Amino acid sequence: MGKPIMAKATAVWLVDNTTISFKQIADFCGLHELEVQGIADGDVAAGVKGFDPISNNQLVQEEIDAAEKDPLHKLKLKFYAAALGEEKRRGPRYTPLSKRQDRPASILWLVKFHPELLDGQISKLVGTTKPTITAIRERTHWNINNIEPIDPVALGLCKQSELDAAVQKANAKIAKEGGGMSDDERRKLVSTEQSLDMDAEPKIPSAIEGLETFTLTGTEEKKEVEAPIDADSLFNLPDDDGKGDED
Repeated sequence: MGKPIMAKATAVWLVDNTTISFKQIADFCGLHELEVQGIADGDVAAGVKGFDPISNNQLVQEEIDAAEKDPLHKLKLKFYAAALGEEKRRGPRYTPLSKRQDRPASILWLVKFHPELLDGQISKLVGTTKPTITAIRERTHWNINNIEPIDPVALGLCKQSELDAAVQKANAKIAKEGGGMSDDERRKLVSTEQSLDMDAEPKIPSAIEGLETFTLTGTEEKKEVEAPIDADSLFNLPDDDGKGDED
């Protein structure tokens, strides 16, 4: 069931102007029953002006009368044809002005840590446009050198459940269509626990054997290893007769 606009202000009006139970008001306005009781006690929504649902075309008087007579009656929101389908609006979500400057950082984080996400999914998560995502992916964004990746959940641009759902959907699509994937790609798509159980990646040897020889103008010469120089011998030079200096 749809909820009225300005739900808390509507609850204030219903508490002040009707004898409907707290439970009925809570169910209609999408609030908790204790929250409605707090409104009646003056502990919640102090200073909020009541919003008349009748004059604002959200309720009819007959519904209020029926609810006052029957505590089990559930208020029904008045059908408003112009609002039909509003809750299923497509496209990027609205991002408040105060958080729009954080979108490039969240896009860079998603591109870096979740490369499986499509541009359309990122657009819906943080409320941005595909050209912006492409610019950050290709590092052609005008401010790319000053952008640091930050989790969009930490920035409040999306919920963790929404991010998890998008990642799972992307992974399922890749698993269905991808078939053969490289080890690097597969490691990016599995959880941390699964990644720890996988075989270790081969490491590059720290030293490469066979560099004792090198090729110069088509001839191969052996590299000679010089003996370490004794520092004392530099200060004990031989005399003309071949003997060293004596103190």
